[in-house]
Amino acid sequence: MKRTMKFVYGFLSLFFFVSCLHEKELKPICSGDIWPDDKGVHINAHGGGILYHKGTFYWYGENKSDSTSNAMVGIMCYSSKNLTDWKNEGAVLPVVSDESCEIVQGCIMERPKVIYNSKTKKFVMWFHLELKGQGYAAARSAVAVSDLPTGPFKYLRSLRPNAKKFPYDMTERQRNILDTLDSQHYQKWWTPEWNEAVKNGLFVKRDMQNGQMARDMQLFVDDDGKAYHIYSSEENLTLHIAELNDEYTGHTGKYVRVAPAGHNEAPAIFKADSTYWMISSGCTGWDPNEARMFSATNIFGPWTQHRNPCVGPKSEITFGGQSTFVLKLPGKKNAFIFMADIWKPKHPSDARYIWLPIQFKNGNPVVEWMDSWTLDFFDKRTAEK
Repeated sequence: MKRTMKFVYGFLSLFFFVSCLHEKELKPICSGDIWPDDKGVHINAHGGGILYHKGTFYWYGENKSDSTSNAMVGIMCYSSKNLTDWKNEGAVLPVVSDESCEIVQGCIMERPKVIYNSKTKKFVMWFHLELKGQGYAAARSAVAVSDLPTGPFKYLRSLRPNAKKFPYDMTERQRNILDTLDSQHYQKWWTPEWNEAVKNGLFVKRDMQNGQMARDMQLFVDDDGKAYHIYSSEENLTLHIAELNDEYTGHTGKYVRVAPAGHNEAPAIFKADSTYWMISSGCTGWDPNEARMFSATNIFGPWTQHRNPCVGPKSEITFGGQSTFVLKLPGKKNAFIFMADIWKPKHPSDARYIWLPIQFKNGNPVVEWMDSWTLDFFDKRTAEK
């Protein structure tokens, strides 16, 4: 009975979504433009991600002020039935005035992502947290939960993941290399010796007791309901993919490293058929750079790097943006939207958004620049085959 009801519910959600898309002329998606919400104000949800739940899309992101990227308001939420008309649901995890609290106004709250736990019936948010007045030294992950997608979210705690745990894919030889137990031996970066030491766990071992650094991040729920936390670690040199517990509020201790010493951040992961894909960026501060792409047939790897998936004008700098999320459209096979941010550090609130359909050519994802497109792109794609 439960399976039948789940199928019926899924069908009705898909029917409602498709009906919303076609009840009136589709609005174009124009990357780089001002995107107004229901009050006519530019959407303020940067570094964000989208949750689809019961026929509604919820877009969570950073609220940025006119003059600083520090958190002065908190994490925002916008809701939509059709991905083009957005209602401002307000700050679902606001900052506080209590200076003893980790999410006090003036801290840094970045790249929030929310997933739904069907067992606990909770909405779980993770985000990158930097403590007030410490720049980017804290490198922590924070978690909050809510009974509703529109909040309010209750802040639980922050941490550095996987303290006292070696990566699942680190060999016994790597774990036992004594030279990499002391980072003072490798104070000069980017030498061949340093690069090899990083691959052998130089920073993993340095941070073993207190947990691994965690900055730019992503969440992913697999087909079997297992959830994963993907984040830039080891001084932004290496990506980690860490398994979350059944409640999605902590880590199990099982994690792997992707592209050690590759200097990746801004991970965006998705699954097409039986292949996992991840798009990331290099580390150049607020300036855009060339996107990277990796694939694997198992989420714990091994991961293979591919060429830049972007094509078209300014593809060598990801069209001026940086990856943040890949949205899977419900009810459509291999229909994904690549999401990125065009940062404006001198006027953070004016940062713009890039949304482009992901196409598959010769089996690989391709993100092609389009000045304007509509959501029936995926229907037309299917008709052309």
